[in-house]
Amino acid sequence: MKHTSVLFALLVLFMGCKRKEGKQPLKKEKEQPDFVVAFGSCNMPQEPNSFWDDVVAENPDVWIWGGDIVYADTDDVDRIRAIYAMQDTVQGYARLKAEVPIIGTWDDHDFGINDGGSGFAIKKESQQVFLDFMGVPLDSERRNREGVYASHEFELPQGKVKVIVLDTRYFRSDLIRDEDPRRRYRPNTEDGATILGDAQWEWLQGELAHSDADFNLIMSSIQILSGEHGFETWGNFPDEVEKLETMIVDSGAKGVIILSGDRHISEFSRANITGLPYPLIDFTSSGLTHSYSSFSGEPNKYRVGEVVSDKSYGIIDLYFKEKEAHMKIMGDNGAVLQELKQTY
Repeated sequence: MKHTSVLFALLVLFMGCKRKEGKQPLKKEKEQPDFVVAFGSCNMPQEPNSFWDDVVAENPDVWIWGGDIVYADTDDVDRIRAIYAMQDTVQGYARLKAEVPIIGTWDDHDFGINDGGSGFAIKKESQQVFLDFMGVPLDSERRNREGVYASHEFELPQGKVKVIVLDTRYFRSDLIRDEDPRRRYRPNTEDGATILGDAQWEWLQGELAHSDADFNLIMSSIQILSGEHGFETWGNFPDEVEKLETMIVDSGAKGVIILSGDRHISEFSRANITGLPYPLIDFTSSGLTHSYSSFSGEPNKYRVGEVVSDKSYGIIDLYFKEKEAHMKIMGDNGAVLQELKQTY
């Protein structure tokens, strides 16, 4: 009888727990994002890219090229054009292009010369080929100005997103080789040394100061916050970094997020800037078809989380009501390799 009573009591207790558990409200799933940004860099059209179907599945509102769309590395304009044409024949990319707006910038390899800048002999011709590939109309004002920088606005009933695409090649001053064998370049602090050039700086100031967007995304082909590794970075021009940070603060622009590529690694960098009411994040996504798989470490005082050295692309889910950006480094088949959330 004693054992029977114990078993009965346990059964009642178990049933009570089950009833209590069954009455708990189901956890509410997060609402769908209002706007989805997909972006990536470092892509060879002749190499397999397993991500295009995954990008399409994310149902993005825009795809942003972060540079090195192709690897031309030549001063032969026809050769550059032919390699861009090869990218357009990639089946997965063709589907994305048919369904999603494509915008973006170039970097050194599609510009035409590794680590190249303002001295590249055919930069004007290369610019026109790039604009052809991006589908920029022949009567666009972009055809008549130097550099490939541009801004794009996306307005929804819930809010507005502005994407500012920079050109870090056309006007960039010379890099200075570092005598330290562990570093390729050292900072250029000469008077007048620039990344963007006077005209682009003036344009950028206006784009930020007059923006009424809820989120302002700035695409720079090279990293802005990570500046200690000695490769290409805005850190090689420290006065330009300070100028940009000051401009962002003074503009009062909401929700500024930096996107970058180039490095063949992906990572998040985050810095607290005096006068800016939210942290400045630099989301680096690189590369699409090849990555720095042997990466063994490098300094970055602004890094959040770990470096992802696998091939990847970037997704940013934007929520207007919550003023939140959900940033994700994405692998194949929808795998989230790392993520960062920020409220603005």
